[in-house]
Amino acid sequence: MELEANTALIIIDQQKGILHPRLGRRNNPQAEERISELLEDWRRHGRPIIHVQHLSRCEDSVFWPQQSGVEFQERFEPLPGEWLIQKQVPDAFCATTLEADLREAGIGQLIIVGVATHNSVEATARTAGNLGFDTWVAEDACFTFDKTDFFGHPHSAEEVHAMSLGNLHGEYATVVNTAHILADQNL
Repeated sequence: MELEANTALIIIDQQKGILHPRLGRRNNPQAEERISELLEDWRRHGRPIIHVQHLSRCEDSVFWPQQSGVEFQERFEPLPGEWLIQKQVPDAFCATTLEADLREAGIGQLIIVGVATHNSVEATARTAGNLGFDTWVAEDACFTFDKTDFFGHPHSAEEVHAMSLGNLHGEYATVVNTAHILADQNL
């Protein structure tokens, strides 16, 4: 793995609402710790950090703008100088300035973390790959939830997570773990 000095860290939907019990059982209980490790490293080295915030159009969403679930979790609050991208659909590139901002800054490589693996993480990583960005997903810095498939078969969060990563790896992105990223001496 060879990362560029200006590789951007994209942290998706680390808002209070994602912790709501109604979302169900999740995987990767250590994901927030891995995200924090990457965030601290990026801040220490002054690398670009992009916080993505979901502003839902559905009143019953945990990310509905009129309630506290839309707010960032305290440890993931953007600091001055860090980018904020607000989205209304899972894909952080759709109807936002993300692509133009990245291109203007000369950023061609992305590390994507956050939630949910099968939703906003996968949607954003697919578009990033399709747009030609060198895209990396940190599998242990993402999580998702138990989900029932189209045919009514239940799947554990671990299975949903693994399938989403499988959809991405080698096609749209390279999937690695946080330790692998932090061990890269080229940063």
